[in-house]
Amino acid sequence: MRKYILRRLLVAIPSLVIASLAVFSLPRMIPGDIVQLMLEEKAYGKDLEDLRAKLGLNRPIYIQYFEWGGRVLRGDLGESLWTKRPVIEELARRVPITLELGFLALFFALLIGVPVGVLAAIRQDTVVDYIFRSLAIVGLSVPGFWKATLVVLLPAIWWGWSPPIRFTEFSKDPWQHILQFIIPAFILGIAAAGAIMRLTRAQLLEVLRQDYVRTAWSKGLRERRVVLKHSLKNALIPVVTVLGLQVSGILGGTVIFEQIFGLPGMGRFLFDAVNQRDYPVIQGVNLLIVTVVVVVNLIVDATYALLDPRIRYS
Repeated sequence: MRKYILRRLLVAIPSLVIASLAVFSLPRMIPGDIVQLMLEEKAYGKDLEDLRAKLGLNRPIYIQYFEWGGRVLRGDLGESLWTKRPVIEELARRVPITLELGFLALFFALLIGVPVGVLAAIRQDTVVDYIFRSLAIVGLSVPGFWKATLVVLLPAIWWGWSPPIRFTEFSKDPWQHILQFIIPAFILGIAAAGAIMRLTRAQLLEVLRQDYVRTAWSKGLRERRVVLKHSLKNALIPVVTVLGLQVSGILGGTVIFEQIFGLPGMGRFLFDAVNQRDYPVIQGVNLLIVTVVVVVNLIVDATYALLDPRIRYS
């Protein structure tokens, strides 16, 4: 097991290097010149070349990349071009909010997806199964930002009520702090719940047709014991893999949801940085997201090997 995890760690290193190249170079392809923008709005320098030199953007891009990479290895993500505040300090303040939203969304996705998938499988081709499958398709096909916008707008028009869109810190009102995450996390987790439900159902149906499960049925074991003890564990192995993939989707979704529900998290920080072409902030946020996704997939791989010991590198 230790050897397997070490091999997975070695595979993750080139992934992070390639991702860092993309994270560094792609923001510079966004239309618009950050130097021109800063000169027009803030007059930070005498002219374009003077300001470009002050920001260090007049050097060859590969030198800028290696300098940035060296700082990242020392735990320094640079400073915002606009506010001059260290990116890592801004992230330290905002990441907990994004993680709180993301974990709650993942919690709702699992809470809904797995039980509903199990029920749909054991009641295959019944009314219950058709209803759950239809709801899963609706959850997957309707965009999350559209559902979130409706949840904010329609109750306000009909009843004069809307979900909280002003951030409340945990230290000021713990109950209100948790409540403000419930609705956005639930909506954010719907699409992931649909994917998990469909995969859980399909995998469980396949496992229920295995010979060892038929043997369990033939012994006269109860349905709950056959499904939960003998079948569900093997059916959940592919679900664990999909769960790792859903993390990146949920983290990407936080960018829009934090804007709609007024949560000052990492996604909203990234949205503002893209509008301002603030390269160090864009790079820092994206690198953190990439690192989280890689780490989560490492955990998924380790969990995968624990659930099925046959899955190991030779």
